[in-house]
Amino acid sequence: MLTRNCLSLLLWVLFDGGLLTPLHPQPQQTLEAEPTENVVPVPGRRSSAQRVKRGWVWNQFFVLEEYMGSEPQYVGKLHSDLDKGVGTVKYTLSGDGAGTVFTIDETTGDIHAIRSLDREEKPFYTLRAQAVDVDTKKPLEPESEFIIKVQDINDNEPKFLDGPYVASVPEMSPVGAYVLQVKATDADDPTYGNSARVVYSILQGQPYFSIDPKTGIIRTALPNMDREVKEQYQVLIQAKDMGGQLGGLAGTTTVNITLTDVNDNPPRFPKSIFHLKVPESSHVGSAIGRIRAVDPDFGKNAEIEYNIVPGDGGNLFDITTDENTQEGVIKLKKPLDFETKKAYTFKVEASNLHLDHRFHSVGPFKDTATVKINVLDMDEPPVFSKPVYTMEVYEDTPVGTIIGAVTAQDLDAGSSSVRYFIDWKNDVDSYFTIDATEGTIATNELLDRESTAQYNFSIIASKVSNPLLTSKVNVIINVLDVNEFPPEISVPYETSVCENAKPGQVIQTVTAADKDLSPAGQRFSFRLSAEASNKPNFTVHDYRNNTAGIETRRNGYSRRQQELYFLPVVIEDSSYPVQSSTNTMTIRVCRCDSDGTILSCNVEAIFLPVGLSTGALIAILLCIVILLVCVHCLFSCCWAPLKKTWPHLLYFHPSVIVVLYVALRRQKKKDTLMTSKEDIRDNVIHYDDEGGGEEDTQAFDIGALRNPKVIEDNKIRRDIKPDTLRFPRQRPPVEDNTDIRDFINQRLEENDVDPTAPPYDSLATYAYEGNGSVAESLSSIDSLTTEADQDYDYLSDWGPRFKILADMFGEEESYNPDKVT
Repeated sequence: MLTRNCLSLLLWVLFDGGLLTPLHPQPQQTLEAEPTENVVPVPGRRSSAQRVKRGWVWNQFFVLEEYMGSEPQYVGKLHSDLDKGVGTVKYTLSGDGAGTVFTIDETTGDIHAIRSLDREEKPFYTLRAQAVDVDTKKPLEPESEFIIKVQDINDNEPKFLDGPYVASVPEMSPVGAYVLQVKATDADDPTYGNSARVVYSILQGQPYFSIDPKTGIIRTALPNMDREVKEQYQVLIQAKDMGGQLGGLAGTTTVNITLTDVNDNPPRFPKSIFHLKVPESSHVGSAIGRIRAVDPDFGKNAEIEYNIVPGDGGNLFDITTDENTQEGVIKLKKPLDFETKKAYTFKVEASNLHLDHRFHSVGPFKDTATVKINVLDMDEPPVFSKPVYTMEVYEDTPVGTIIGAVTAQDLDAGSSSVRYFIDWKNDVDSYFTIDATEGTIATNELLDRESTAQYNFSIIASKVSNPLLTSKVNVIINVLDVNEFPPEISVPYETSVCENAKPGQVIQTVTAADKDLSPAGQRFSFRLSAEASNKPNFTVHDYRNNTAGIETRRNGYSRRQQELYFLPVVIEDSSYPVQSSTNTMTIRVCRCDSDGTILSCNVEAIFLPVGLSTGALIAILLCIVILLVCVHCLFSCCWAPLKKTWPHLLYFHPSVIVVLYVALRRQKKKDTLMTSKEDIRDNVIHYDDEGGGEEDTQAFDIGALRNPKVIEDNKIRRDIKPDTLRFPRQRPPVEDNTDIRDFINQRLEENDVDPTAPPYDSLATYAYEGNGSVAESLSSIDSLTTEADQDYDYLSDWGPRFKILADMFGEEESYNPDKVT
């Protein structure tokens, strides 16, 4: 900046010829000029191409802030070297605050501030000035830019923007320990004067703390400050500008300093002996007393651990720390007994958990106290000698037999007698009784192990002196088994033997069961009874593993001779006393195939070995009806000759009825059991498939049911409906008097060889009634109303087949029963 000022002054001296007019600067203002060149046309002086030198202008002005004068504050003056002072030049001002904050005299170029300025609000203003010809309104030179800077005054005090402050420092810290750094801010210009230079000091808080005047760092000023003596400190800090000189402005703030705790104090018991009274009835694990050691420290530094010093009685008690109150809680580890020991004494040690090595020299951080416990005598209930009593008794033991006893005693100093009784809440059936004085338990009813194998009930003992004091014990009575039930066959067996059985063949394996509680290694033995051992039909083979086999003793059995056999088997156990039972097994004789597979065990199959179809039964019934009609006719015609044979007819009728009944019953069973093993016919093939009717083309192939010879001759598939058109069937003409059998065979052959015949369910109609009969119609619709009006002579014209009927009915007219003598 100094170099630029010197250069400007040199140019002003060199070109001093009336073109540049010096400006008059204000006191306390810094002038900054810079030479500029511009081409300005000046009429009558030089050619338009001649270079014209501008006068130097202000580059920066200053104005005082907070000006309070009555007149506008003079800022500076603008002047162009083209201004001859004759009023031909006009000065204009634009930019920040032009017209509102700053004004310019258009003729003289003087600049004034028309209101008070605040540097903290706006530190400088940037403006532009220009010289304009009054007549032509044209600029005489380019527009110039300059700055008006607001000059600072000390009008702002220092402020602590982050105050008030909170800080902490450990107690017992040495002198000079760092606490906190504070900082004050001054809004004045730090580059001008001392208005913003701040100095710190302590107004309140000495002699405990000190502060650095320049940096604002607070430190401890006294050693060994104790939190237990004083914990909170309030320090008042001042910040003053102008370097702390008189006339400077100042600001204050508060710093709250807390001394944090360190473990500098050991725990201490307030007294050396603690006395406790504990009832002997206290439960194990219950708290029986509390002791406390005092530690003035805080938080984890005050945490205390309690321990029982090994000594007299210490093994009966335990001590733990209550985390909330830091008390030592004494608990009972074993039951107390006043009659055994009345007092206990032991020591308890209290120590800190978190130690600070800086204070080891102070001394051990623990303390010891003595605890004396006096046991109080209490009236206690009786005590049983065992926690549980277990007894055993055999079932069927006589009533009143003593099976055991319980014992309870009063252990108090003044012992009392004890009374016993059963807790009837658990023993509703009252199978046992107890002697109230002796405590002996006896049976009250006969016991059955198979009904209840174990009894569990409670015995209550009470003191005679105080019946409300009672104690209870469980009694378990196991009922022992007595061998009273014989073994029996475990399950009912359905045993069968084939008619073609061989000797030594096992037809059944049997096992036994015993209702008694079989001991380990119980053995059952099997044998035939004495009366059955001499019969040569079957025998029992004992396998000696609690099983036995029924074996045949002869070759072949016949259902016609004997269908059922009854085999008595004797089974014995090995317990004491030995029990045995005779079990009769039923053996049925059945018809089997060569592999031993049972085919039939039914009695009716003996009489009807071949099944009869329904059609056959109907045919038999029709024949019988016709036979009865014939017999009736014969009886009517020949009464006298038949008198002698009538009893035979009477015997004949029941036998026929019995045969028909058995056949029908057999037929029903065969129909319902067609799919069972009882159906042994080899010519029946059963297909359990209902199919889907005529539209079902996916059903099974029933070609196996057709004529095998025709199937091999005709290779066309018959498991699907043919797509080709069905050929018209050519019926061969039937010759006159052709037998019906020949006609049926022709139609059957026609259907067998037809490739278009459907494989599914179909009906082939054989509608042939013959060529007629010489007997004409046999219908009785057109018959006469009475038998007497009928003429049977035409029967003789029907041929030899009807000769018998012609003889029977032809002689009817000549036969008159009334004329018989």
